[in-house]
Amino acid sequence: MYKRILIASDGSPGAAHALETALSLAKLHGAELHMITVEELPRFAASIDEVAEEKDEADLRLAPMIAAARARAGEAGVELETHVAAGHVAQAVVDFVRGHGIDLLVVGFMGHSQLYERIIGSTTDRLVRLAPCAVLVVK
Repeated sequence: MYKRILIASDGSPGAAHALETALSLAKLHGAELHMITVEELPRFAASIDEVAEEKDEADLRLAPMIAAARARAGEAGVELETHVAAGHVAQAVVDFVRGHGIDLLVVGFMGHSQLYERIIGSTTDRLVRLAPCAVLVVK
């Protein structure tokens, strides 16, 4: 049913649950499994140096999470191709989905307060609305 599955991971507990589900689905369907992690850049960077500093910090923070996901995939007997994108999360993930023919996007649910949801919104909500493929939200 699914040929290309993408997990969007931020390293959160919700993303860890989503990874487990994505591993099971990839194994069940014999699907390619990709994982994208997005380095969020400042919305209004003061300089190129600020962008470079943010990227360096994100690389250090993301490397252990990516290594753990690869190890977990190996234990499950699933090949995991990892990708790191820079930008704003929802747009970077949607662009990846479109560019790689992904037919299932798996994301973790991250609960926030109702006030946060009203004011800031939710990346998960944006992905559900914008992704041009099926989206599975894992709690």
